[in-house]
Amino acid sequence: MEIEIKIDPKLDLVFERATTIPVEKLWKGWTHPETLMKWFCPKPWRVTDCRINLRAGGEFFNVMEGPNGEKVDNHGCYLEVVENRKLVWTGMMTKGFRPAPANPMGFHFVGTILFNKTDKGTSYKAIVAHADEEGRKKHETMGFQEGWGKAFDQLVELMGGK
Repeated sequence: MEIEIKIDPKLDLVFERATTIPVEKLWKGWTHPETLMKWFCPKPWRVTDCRINLRAGGEFFNVMEGPNGEKVDNHGCYLEVVENRKLVWTGMMTKGFRPAPANPMGFHFVGTILFNKTDKGTSYKAIVAHADEEGRKKHETMGFQEGWGKAFDQLVELMGGK
């Protein structure tokens, strides 16, 4: 049974792909720090630190570093975790559902990743819900589709797919 979420095109960005990689491997890529660090941001950027406490209220933290020494700390909190099916997190809170400091990107969102088993592997959908149209547009202009696409391709390659 596929999980459905109502999309608001004025506020939400959606990234969808199908892959032959099994759901369990994609789930591992998202939920094990040592694996997530290898694919999570498009090269030449890299993740240099990652903490995951995989439960509602648990911490989702990573540090992304750019090729010129740029450094972005991402503090977040899981809102919902359904093993091999659904991950929901936000940067508007930190672990324990505590309010987060201002976001360095200048916009807030709630990210939802849906994993659905198919006959050929996995249907993968990322929904990024923004607080306002300005934040959505800013995230889209930053290269949302391209960046999430490159990162997903890196995840698939890491997990042994094409």
